[in-house]
Order: sequence, then C-alpha cells, then structure tokens
Amino acid sequence: MHNKTQALQPFYAFLALFLSTFTLFAQSTPDPTIDQTSTEIDAPTKELEEAEMNILFSYYDQDGNHSPVTGGTGTEALQDYTSTIIINLPLNVKNKIDITAGFDFYSSASTDNIDTHVSSASSSDSRVYFNVGYTRLVPEKNRSFGIMIGGSNEYDVTSIQGGLNFSQASKDNNREISLAAQAFIDNWTFYYPSELRGQGKLLPTNVRQSYNLSATYSQVVNKRMQVAFNPEVVYQSGLLSTPFHRVFFAEQTQAKVEQLPSSRLKIPLGVRMNYYLSDKILLRSYYRFYTDDWGITGHTASIEIPFKINRFFSIYPHYRYYTQTAADYFRPFKEHSLSETFYTSDYDLSAFSSQQYGVGLHYSPVNGIGRMKMLKLGKKPANVLLFKSIDLRGALYDRSDGLKAWLISLDMGFTF
Repeated sequence: MHNKTQALQPFYAFLALFLSTFTLFAQSTPDPTIDQTSTEIDAPTKELEEAEMNILFSYYDQDGNHSPVTGGTGTEALQDYTSTIIINLPLNVKNKIDITAGFDFYSSASTDNIDTHVSSASSSDSRVYFNVGYTRLVPEKNRSFGIMIGGSNEYDVTSIQGGLNFSQASKDNNREISLAAQAFIDNWTFYYPSELRGQGKLLPTNVRQSYNLSATYSQVVNKRMQVAFNPEVVYQSGLLSTPFHRVFFAEQTQAKVEQLPSSRLKIPLGVRMNYYLSDKILLRSYYRFYTDDWGITGHTASIEIPFKINRFFSIYPHYRYYTQTAADYFRPFKEHSLSETFYTSDYDLSAFSSQQYGVGLHYSPVNGIGRMKMLKLGKKPANVLLFKSIDLRGALYDRSDGLKAWLISLDMGFTF
C-alpha cells in the first residue's frame, strides 16, 4: 500500500531535478512597461506569447458506505494523490504546443473488495497520463484550430484519445465561438469478483468508445459582464458496465456482475456568467442542465466570488450544488429482481444531491515570487524562468447518500 510519503516521492524528485537545473534569483525592480493597476483584458497581438508551465498537486480523501464493488453496501474509503505538469509552449506567433502529463497514486478499500467481502483497505495502484496538443493561430483573422492526442494507463484500463478544435473571434474580440470534437477508446482487462471467476465471459466486450462534440459561445456584454453558453453531446458505446461491480438480488444470495446497456447518450447544456461587482470583487456563476437516455436528469449550480485584498493577493470562496434523478437500472442492495435485463447498485447512478464548498487563495506579485535563471549555453544570454503565482484551494464535499470527501490542491505557475 502506498502511504502519503511514497505517493509524493515522484513529485519531490521532480522538484529536486527542477531546482538543481535552475538558480533562484531575487525579484527585480518593477517593470515600468507593465500597467500594475489595469483589470482590462488586452486584445490579442502578434507578439510572441510567454511560455507557461503549471505544476499541480492535489490530495483527495473520501469515505462512505455504499460501495458498488460489494453491491451497494460497504466502505467507499479512498485516498488519491495527484501530480500534474501543464506546459503551454509558443513556437512562434502562429504555432504553439500544449503538453499535459501526470500521475495518480491511490489506495482504495472499495477495490480491495474485488477479492474479498471484508475490506482490509490495502488495495493501491497508480495511473499515468500524457496529452499533447498543437494549435495553429491566424492572428490577422482572430482564428485558431488545433489537434490533440494522448493516452493513459492503469492496472485494468488503457486509454487513447484524440481531438480537434476550432475557434473564431470577432474583430473587436467581444465575441467568440469555439467548436471541439473528442474521441476516447478504452481497453479493459477484466477483473471479475473472485467468486464469479471461471464462469466464462460475463460481459460482451472489453472496449469502451466515447465521442464528445461541444460548442462554446462567449460574449462580452459590457465592461462588467461576460457570458458563455456551452452545449455538448456525448455518445458512449461498448463496455459501460464495470467488471468488478457486484449486484445482489432479492431471490438469491449469489451476486452477479453489473449489467448496463451498451450505449448511452448524454446531453449537458451549460451557461456561465462573470460579473465585476467592483474593482475588487468578481462574481463567477455557472449553471448546467444534464439529461441522458438512462433516465438521469441533473442540475448543477455553482458560484465563486474572488475578492482582491491587494494587488498581489486574493481570496475566493466557492460553492457548488448538484442534484440528479436515478437511472432506470439502479436499485439498492438486494432490491433487484432476476427478471431484469440491466441492473446496477452503483450509487453514482442513484438519486442524490450534493454540496461542495471551500475557499481558495491566490498569490501573484506583479514581478513574480522569484526568478530562476537557466544554465547558460554557449554565447547566448541565459533565459529566465519566472515563478509567477501560487494557488492553494480546499473544499469539502457532502452527498445525501452519506458519501463525504475533502480535497486540497496546490497550483504553482511559471512563465518563461
């Protein structure tokens, strides 16, 4: 089992390598070319953008008593440690590359129950993922288009993905429409519950395919208000059941493997509004309506209120509420009938409501927190990496079925 120190070792190793390659310098005097008081968003120019890098770390902890691994009852204890690096690298004024790489380490009492009905909270595993995207900019037409490929791997799922995107802004940059298409292909290795092994093929396929089409229309209404509309269509086919989820029936004690339809159509519709209440207070609000052909209808409402304490430091409380109806195929423990074709006791598909609330802190001095000078190569001047900002965010999560969780995350921003 990975403990917290073990999970953080790759993260610490990366930081050690990073800091051994660069030399930290004190902050310089303010740059007179920077407007330190403006809150306006400048229009895009043909100048080369700065390269950006974000290093993120998060810890997530949850517990509950409705594990789908044991048929809708039993521990849902899980701890997850995540580290991610995001790099935005402009090649020139018309071309840029985006890279995302990361890894998760988790321990889960729930998945430990695949082999036993009594959890020892000892199951642990890791997941690695990598995505790279290329974007072609056409500044004179306020247009861009791009492509993305990537993949991930963990003990029972290998995934590949690809996508295309396009955006077009108006001449005054007050309006923009963006279109995106993505495809995900997941290949599963079947790990059935221990007592159900040796019974042959219990699920029809080990491949899951997901396709996503989305559009975003954003509009600057006035100097204080911006709005965006985001309709999506998601279609999934293939293996939509989880091989190690048990379902218990009223007529017998022997469990079966979860069975769900081989296709699913999801339609989320979102709207976002940002409003400057004053020079120091911004209101960020969001609403999303969701429906699918499994019988689930959901509503999400969230609000975040960043408050600027001074030029460098801000605090942003946030709150999110979600509610949904149950899927047609959900029943609690031992409430399914053997006559049913599809069945699940996964409480993610049940009727529930949830609340998430927390606070974030953002620190970003005009001239950065520190400067890291890269090693000089040849006669060229040494480049400087600016340690630009730190975001620390915490949240508590409470679901009506008893699931509780908390999350803390750290985001360190750099520019080159």
